[in-house]
Amino acid sequence: MSAITTHILDTARGKPASGVPVVLEYEQGGEWIEIGRGQTDEDGRLKDLLAADFNLAAGTYRLIFDTSSYFSAHNTESFYPKVTVTFVVREAAQHYHVPLLLSPYGYSTYRGS
Repeated sequence: MSAITTHILDTARGKPASGVPVVLEYEQGGEWIEIGRGQTDEDGRLKDLLAADFNLAAGTYRLIFDTSSYFSAHNTESFYPKVTVTFVVREAAQHYHVPLLLSPYGYSTYRGS
């Protein structure tokens, strides 16, 4: 499992959001650098955003969720085509789990465990 993981729950459907493309980026010198990408599994989870040998460093990261493609696949109109969650890693030795609770017209997130 990578040092940064996520999962998405579709609160409108009451189910995990599977097949959502996700990109992970790291801010370095004012630029965003892609360090991982993947797609949520049938349980709405993405456990392998980072390579097993990736050394997590303190700094600012962001997850970009392609919610437009997810809702289009379910023939559902939505308001947010992408959801970007920016967060700070202070202790590189810790695991960072960033869940997303999603509906067509709203979302929330929190630091999970």
